[in-house]
Amino acid sequence: MSGELRALGVVHGLLLGLLLASPLIAPGLLPWGVEALFIIGAFQLRLADRRWDMRDGWRSWISHIRMAPLRLIPWGAAATVALIAGNGARAQAILIAASLCELLVYPVCTHVLARLSRRVVGAVLVLLILIGLSAVGETIRYMIGFMTGMSACLFWLRGPDGEGHALALALGGLVAAAIAPVLWPAALPVAFPAAIVCATLALAHVSTLRRRPVPWRAGGGTQVRP
Repeated sequence: MSGELRALGVVHGLLLGLLLASPLIAPGLLPWGVEALFIIGAFQLRLADRRWDMRDGWRSWISHIRMAPLRLIPWGAAATVALIAGNGARAQAILIAASLCELLVYPVCTHVLARLSRRVVGAVLVLLILIGLSAVGETIRYMIGFMTGMSACLFWLRGPDGEGHALALALGGLVAAAIAPVLWPAALPVAFPAAIVCATLALAHVSTLRRRPVPWRAGGGTQVRP
């Protein structure tokens, strides 16, 4: 895929920009912004990465690792922001989580999730959102966020993408996730990643709503014709 998710790409860029400015604007929002960046960044990575559909075994892993240093630059910037904000532990958590996700979690989870049906991937996605509540430490929480973003992307890739009904469900989930912490503040650790996932899926559907989707088939990802 190339270019059809411009709305999501714009939001991803804006989020990174706001994250870099957070020490001046709202330092308390930094951990939430980093978690959102892990979710959306993983979604974008899985969407753009087509090498997994063309190569098998060690070649795909090595190819991914060779390109990892370039993708780690935004995470290095986020860690620098955390240092500027005076939180060295958070900067360390960002770097450790980003390195493990890029070099280990992504290659392993991509192969595992690729063998699962859309329904099972959806169940995995819900499970990841729920277990984020019991995550011990920021590093684990960021890694769970990354896996959540990957699962959300694969769930979307297997369609139907650009469907009005699916868009309505994503928007409904976003509203529910936004209201839940107001009614029950303890739900925030679960409601926040759920809201980010629903918003990401909604943006993905909006980006392809006017296009003619080609349903996902085993052995290849969803494609969208202009």
